[in-house]
Amino acid sequence: MNRKTFIRGLGLGAIGAVSGVGLRGKSGAAGVAASMALPTYGAVSDANFWRAVRALHPLDPALHYMNTGGLGPASSPVLKVFFDTVNAHQFKSDTGHDTFHHYRDVVAEFFGADSSEICFTRNATEGNSIIAGGLALNEGDEVIFEDHAHPGGSGPWYNQRTRRGVISKLFTPDSESVEENLKRIRALITPRTKVIQISHVTAPTGIVLPAAEIAQLAHEHGLWFHIDGAQSAGMFPFDLHAIGCDSYATSGHKWLGAPHETGILFIRKERNAEVMPISAGSYTGPIPGTLPGDGTMGYVDDATRHEYATRSAASVAGVAAAVEFHQQIGRERIAQHGRELALHVHAELAKIPTVEVLTPTNPALRASITTFRTPKLGYSEIFGQLWKDYHFRCRPVSEQGLDAVRVSTHLFNTAEEVEALIAAVHDVVTKA
Repeated sequence: MNRKTFIRGLGLGAIGAVSGVGLRGKSGAAGVAASMALPTYGAVSDANFWRAVRALHPLDPALHYMNTGGLGPASSPVLKVFFDTVNAHQFKSDTGHDTFHHYRDVVAEFFGADSSEICFTRNATEGNSIIAGGLALNEGDEVIFEDHAHPGGSGPWYNQRTRRGVISKLFTPDSESVEENLKRIRALITPRTKVIQISHVTAPTGIVLPAAEIAQLAHEHGLWFHIDGAQSAGMFPFDLHAIGCDSYATSGHKWLGAPHETGILFIRKERNAEVMPISAGSYTGPIPGTLPGDGTMGYVDDATRHEYATRSAASVAGVAAAVEFHQQIGRERIAQHGRELALHVHAELAKIPTVEVLTPTNPALRASITTFRTPKLGYSEIFGQLWKDYHFRCRPVSEQGLDAVRVSTHLFNTAEEVEALIAAVHDVVTKA
């Protein structure tokens, strides 16, 4: 596909089965996002539509931002909700906690969950930590997760190794086969295994792991199945009930485009009681002003037991606004756009001599991340030159000795930017 054909045809293809499960339904208007000055999709060219989406993000016009996998920028409508909420609650010196039930409904429907299964956190790391620290595990119990896990996914388990002697068993994710990933996990299961955790999308190379199939495998063995969803929420649509996981943690400030320090934790209601709070206080349960130990304190019988003490209502409102922002643009449309940009990056970078693309070619195992490397330059040199000379903000990948650079393509990126990136990488590599 040549450049003109790519730009003209962007947005017309099928999304592809990246999540493996369907949506349970469409969310209604949340009533939290400001009106968006967007043209009707189909009334203008695809290129002009996505330029209008980009214009709603207060990014430096000279910056080509392709690091949503690290930190996603919030749109102007989302930021307006956030700051308006801050001002309104400061004006009355009010916590705004009474609004949480509404925001929880909006977020729960977006993820295919019940409201009682949703807890607002600060980030995916906190959600992962609540699960790792809250499950009843003993010395010698085992957890399986992949060796490409982000520190926010692996760190909570290393912490439990120090605190309780929990053993971590790692598998290397396969980039070509769904069945091979299942085989590698299955080979690590023993009578001491209690938990399987995966990254829904691996951070270093963007492998989409088969979540629904792994959930089935875990439950066949009576194991808890947890998903670190930092890279999937907002990248493509999925339904948590359809996947069948026991818990799922994500950050709002990546692909969802919510304010910084926001997160969501899902705990399946049938298993909620198995996760003890790792911190407790007001809102953890009914505390009628009595002393600890007198038997009157309990726990809220849903995921909100993990929301202790005063919380930022503006941040929670921002998460709900980000969800509505995605709904108004179209979740499937966003997934399609990011994936088609990534597919083009993958195809064109693979044509550059010495460049190796590490992201899978299998459509079932890839989405909107593309990671590449070359033996001619180290990751820091490629990253540095793309940033300094061409104003591309990507992400260096040093994990597991991969020595690569990661590109994230999302709703505010355009076909023209992708073409400029391909040309920049070509210049950097060929001149090395």
